Amino acid sequence: MSERRIIGGDHRVTADQHLLDVAHEEEWKQRAAWRIMKFQAEFVEGFDAMEEADLGDAIGVYGSARTPVDSEEYKLGVELGRKLGEAGFSVITGGGPGAMEAANRGAVEAGVKSVGLGIELPFEQGINEFVHIELDFKYFFVRKVMFLKYSRGFCALPGGFGTMDELFEALTLEQTGKVGKFPIALIGTAYWGGLVDWLRDSMLGQGKIDPKDVDLLKVTDDLDEAVEHMKQAG
Repeated sequence: MSERRIIGGDHRVTADQHLLDVAHEEEWKQRAAWRIMKFQAEFVEGFDAMEEADLGDAIGVYGSARTPVDSEEYKLGVELGRKLGEAGFSVITGGGPGAMEAANRGAVEAGVKSVGLGIELPFEQGINEFVHIELDFKYFFVRKVMFLKYSRGFCALPGGFGTMDELFEALTLEQTGKVGKFPIALIGTAYWGGLVDWLRDSMLGQGKIDPKDVDLLKVTDDLDEAVEHMKQAG
């Protein structure tokens, strides 16, 4: 099913660890130029593959790899992917299991392009079987650029640290005007409501953000509402 493009490798010690860990500082100094060329190669290969895929309007879907297949959250992810597809959007996920697999599965059911942007990890995760176009990256920051470059908006299903990292990257770009209209929907009021309350009560309450910044996040249980919100991308 998938058109596989491997960008990176499969190693116990990841490329990100070689880059960031002080234990590898001497190696970095000795091979700095080669490392920079690897960054460049990942960007070039990633851009080439995504342009070749010709996705049209695509939505990035974030969510936990730990979401059980037999859970209501998984079913919600499948329905979200299907509804996005029926609205004419391709679907981009991190390509892993759980919520990512669910959204890719829904996209396949809707007959649209299903993309998985995988990442090299010290433990094997694997790309799910519902991905048409697969890219595997060594570096998180390169992978993030691909998400942000080729997604017109984002839907976040319940997730963990990775989901939060990707979510706030997109949110910061929208807040600072680095992108145009970049709709972001959080799916699941029970899961995300506490986070938004904290943003409003603590961040906004102490003047760390503006009132309009909280409004950048649409929190909903209604998938049709989330899909309509994605159509506001500009």
